[in-house]
Amino acid sequence: MSQPGSAPAALPAAGAEPHLLVVDDDARLRNLLQRFLAEQGFRVTAAADAAVARQALQSMAFDLLVLDVMMPGESGLELTERLRREGHEVPILMLTAAGAPDDRIAGFEHGADDYLAKPFEPRELALRIRTILKRAAPALPANLPLAPVQLGAHWFDPERGELRGQDGTQRLTGGEAALLCALARRAGEVLTREEIAAALGTPEAGERAIDVQVTRLRRKIEPDPREPRFLQTVRHRGYVLRPGT
Repeated sequence: MSQPGSAPAALPAAGAEPHLLVVDDDARLRNLLQRFLAEQGFRVTAAADAAVARQALQSMAFDLLVLDVMMPGESGLELTERLRREGHEVPILMLTAAGAPDDRIAGFEHGADDYLAKPFEPRELALRIRTILKRAAPALPANLPLAPVQLGAHWFDPERGELRGQDGTQRLTGGEAALLCALARRAGEVLTREEIAAALGTPEAGERAIDVQVTRLRRKIEPDPREPRFLQTVRHRGYVLRPGT
């Protein structure tokens, strides 16, 4: 079990299990999560704070971060925002004792993929982790067209979760790619926020949470996110993806 300021402790690798980084300053909870998630078939590395988490991220590759919001020093929100700003696309599930809607929205605004309020049922945590990993996997859903989707000067490759254009390739986070895939599967159709949340495997997500994710995606696919051409809002109904040149 990691102690504050110490090197992260990792369970031995075993095959191709998803590798999780659990970051929480509560040593008891951190130890419980490490043991439970290992029993669920995950490879787990634990870190006591953001500084130790950064050390781990520099030396190891992770499939998902389980990140506590309220930590001394650099908070989970601050760490998430900085990781996204630095180009890290690893999915992030945030844990927090503050479970109000505004707190969940703040998590999404800072770049989190999902949010779970404490206290929580461990089996729900494992289920959410698997849902995020499935959503972030590069494998293409069976009902998604294989052809890339044109968005102006860019092409969205749904299999790789990438935006390609003359200015290079831009990798999307797992949540962003999943949202764009869900919209691309029904391009030209208006999807309600409830339909989008269900397609993302997060039916409990509120309307504002979906709006925040759409805003994040627009920053990457729209020439001017304030005047969206491709991912449009249909007032009182939802959103529609309109691919094109």
